[in-house]
Amino acid sequence: MTDDLAIQLEDALATFAEVVLPLHIQRTYTYRIPLAFEKTVQPGMRVAVQFGAKKIYSGIIQTVHHRPPTGYEAKYILSFIDDAPILGPQQLKFWDWVASYYCAYLGDVMQLALPAALKLESETTVCLAEDFEELAVELDDREYLIIEALQLRKALRIQEIEAILQLKNTLPFLKSLVSKSAIVLKENLEEKYKEKKITCIRIAEQYKTEAAMQDVFTRLEKKEKQLAVWMCCFQLQQQMQHIPKKTILQKTGVSEASLQTMYKHGYLETYQLTIDRIQLESMPPQEFTLNEIQTVAFNNIEALFQIKDVVLLHGITSSGKTHVYVKLIEAQIKAGKQVLMLLPEIALTAQIIQRLKKYFGNTCMAFHSKFSDAERVEIWNKVNKKEVQLIIGARSALFLPFQDLGLVIVDEEHESSYKQQDPAPRYHARESAIVLAKMMGAKVILGSATPSVESYTNALNGKYGLVEMHQRFGEIPQPEMILANLAEEGRTKTLVGNYFSSTLVNAIQTALNNQEQIILFQNRRGYAPILECETCKWIPKCINCDISLTYHKYNQSLSCHYCGYQIQHPSNCHACNSSFLNLKGFGTEKLEDEIGILFPEARIARLDFDTTRTKHGHEKIIQDFEAHAADILIGTQMLSKGLDFEKVSLVGVVNADQLLFFPDFRAHERAFQLIAQVAGRAGRKHKQGKVIVQTANPTYPIIQYILNSDYKGLYAYDLLERKKFGYPPEKRIIKLSIKHKDLKIAKEASWQLKLQLGTLFKDQILGPEAPFVSKIRNYYIREILLKIDRDNKQLAYLKQGILFHIQQLNKHPHYKSVWVSIDVDPV
Repeated sequence: MTDDLAIQLEDALATFAEVVLPLHIQRTYTYRIPLAFEKTVQPGMRVAVQFGAKKIYSGIIQTVHHRPPTGYEAKYILSFIDDAPILGPQQLKFWDWVASYYCAYLGDVMQLALPAALKLESETTVCLAEDFEELAVELDDREYLIIEALQLRKALRIQEIEAILQLKNTLPFLKSLVSKSAIVLKENLEEKYKEKKITCIRIAEQYKTEAAMQDVFTRLEKKEKQLAVWMCCFQLQQQMQHIPKKTILQKTGVSEASLQTMYKHGYLETYQLTIDRIQLESMPPQEFTLNEIQTVAFNNIEALFQIKDVVLLHGITSSGKTHVYVKLIEAQIKAGKQVLMLLPEIALTAQIIQRLKKYFGNTCMAFHSKFSDAERVEIWNKVNKKEVQLIIGARSALFLPFQDLGLVIVDEEHESSYKQQDPAPRYHARESAIVLAKMMGAKVILGSATPSVESYTNALNGKYGLVEMHQRFGEIPQPEMILANLAEEGRTKTLVGNYFSSTLVNAIQTALNNQEQIILFQNRRGYAPILECETCKWIPKCINCDISLTYHKYNQSLSCHYCGYQIQHPSNCHACNSSFLNLKGFGTEKLEDEIGILFPEARIARLDFDTTRTKHGHEKIIQDFEAHAADILIGTQMLSKGLDFEKVSLVGVVNADQLLFFPDFRAHERAFQLIAQVAGRAGRKHKQGKVIVQTANPTYPIIQYILNSDYKGLYAYDLLERKKFGYPPEKRIIKLSIKHKDLKIAKEASWQLKLQLGTLFKDQILGPEAPFVSKIRNYYIREILLKIDRDNKQLAYLKQGILFHIQQLNKHPHYKSVWVSIDVDPV
């Protein structure tokens, strides 16, 4: 038998795995499975594999087969990281769908889906060569520093060498030392997730009898500190299974030395106990009864689930949708199923999780980006082992390894924050949740007081079931909507300060007098969006982006909200040196100042991105306001998403016009949704609330729909406009963003790409045009919109065509550094 034939026969009998790598690459790679693991290998397991010359990554096995790769020789899998899969077949299938539908690479989906601590990448370490002789080679000063450091320590990481040399690029010196056979470079793969362990103390086995314990008491009678420790251990062992050392030290106030003496004499023993970073609280579940309207909604949903996979629950604010959710979750948990409840903002999870824990105790858990990497791994493992049945989280919770998903609830389904913007995959959690649920045989509830035009259209067309709740819980009437005409008050000089109508100011004072709470909504953070020179009209702009810098008073800085660039507030104009600089416009920070001047006795809190940067920042603000530690809460759109405050009687929309006149086909829909949602925070418990909408355009059609809470009127108006101009839901849209650091190349590449795509889309191409912000992080941007008929059967083919033409564009020498991002169904 020839060698080639033997190799072919060996390959035919071998087992291979398709491995997904956490890299921006288009495909999976085939690796050979060692013979010892052929019977135990399963899809969904993590493996360590070599990719490229030396680099080692942890990948996920997608499939196992007996087909050797073509074009390259399969490397062996180096090791198996897991004993069992961390992903089920449904999740892997879901990853494939996300990558395919949103025109992303599977590696991008893996990067997004897995917690960081589960994604491993080898780290380069530098070691001295075994046969290195210092006198045999010539070293320059920096090379000598590296060798000297390696003689003190066996291995150094690249970052440590950079610190020693005080240089960012140490590669030339490392290459030189490798060529002189002075050092070797090694790749080490280390598990990032470490179990949390605590040191516990127990009484030694030989001293657990009554006689032995009494003997120890006698021996320690004159040793006060050791006796205190012994008595504390004796008492605590009656109360708890494991006694943390920290507890002993706190209760007795003794030093570590006293404990060491006890160990030495053999009275006590120490051991390591593995504990969860996130402790599930044991709470007795509470019971409640749905009212008549909620019962009808619940029964209608259950009936529709017999014939529909998705039901849209259109319930006005404070109609009691959450109680309906609870009963639906309760039924699934009793059936042994898992439930996923998606929320649009992290700020919401704190309040909702506390409410749901009253009903479900320790069966529910939150999941969002504020958790540490280690905490996210522990939640991942609990879901994988089905130790928790209800997960409440932001969009990333969609990728958890559910084993038996029965129901997905997408609350506030209209929210744009369900859409991932950067990096790829730019998926929409609502649409993805529907696909995931179908794959797992689960049902979906989409809940909203102001549904998206797309979802409401699907419900009216019969694609989704539709259940509506038009009455507030407890029969409390909807808030009274009041228009404050800023143009008229400006003309009659009745404005208070720069931004408040007399109507709003009087209403705030009345609410404060009644010891009620107020919410003021302004959808712009910071103090002022523009600083302008009175003399020459100079405006400081970001050096990296095409946008003016926003002034933040709390740190006296001008900041870019796109790239983070920051400068201190200038004392003089940088163009003409004038000292007359004026702030224009206002954000939540300035609003806080102005309200503080008008109502000095009021306690004021602010809820925006700047005040919620810390892990529990949003929770503290919400809990304090809920406990009436503040009278007035000023905030951005974070305020609009499902928060429930008992004592809020007044909501003020400070600048409605800012929402209406934005260059986007969804501007009217979003303005209505935001104002309607924030208005719903008023009068939610015992009395009718009041909402004051300030505008300089009182006759604008959308303002009238808002004042009349007329969602169906807004829907009909907006749908007509979208049909006329061919926007969703009439057509699908794919947005291409072409980026380059050279404006000329960005323009040329965008036109070249449009010409290439013309054969596929013909007259269904808009652009290329500059977006509202045309330069971000030094990249100039041009956008192309592609419109596709809703019933087009060649959607997958068209997407493949887009990817092909982008690849062809990047093959051109002139455009190889052009970055093109694809956004399917942009919001």
